[in-house]
Amino acid sequence: MQVLVDSSVWIDYFRSGDQSKPLDDLIDENLIVINDIILAELIPFLKIKNQTKIIRLLGVIKKLPLEIEWEEIIRFQVDCLQAGINGVGIPDLLIAQNAKQNQCHLYSLDKHFRVLNQMGIVHLF
Repeated sequence: MQVLVDSSVWIDYFRSGDQSKPLDDLIDENLIVINDIILAELIPFLKIKNQTKIIRLLGVIKKLPLEIEWEEIIRFQVDCLQAGINGVGIPDLLIAQNAKQNQCHLYSLDKHFRVLNQMGIVHLF
């Protein structure tokens, strides 16, 4: 099964890799995918740091198309608010929706994705 790798994992991987060790295996097995939201979070910082090689490498990863279903995003947000969770931003809900639509697991180090996993919105790697 493909794994959508969130920016939190990539950032850790580029810095130290302490928490993102499984990413090497996913890369070797060609199981990783990315989307434009995650790239938009990563590329500006990489450009400022002149990391053109990393930008090129990210560009060859299979990119999932974004098909935003706003009614579902609104439902996710309502579910979160009813559960007392008000810190999940729209970009993260879009990432969760994208993983769900493409039947991918999501690999993230962000705590709020664990909550979304418990709510059945997304399945974590």
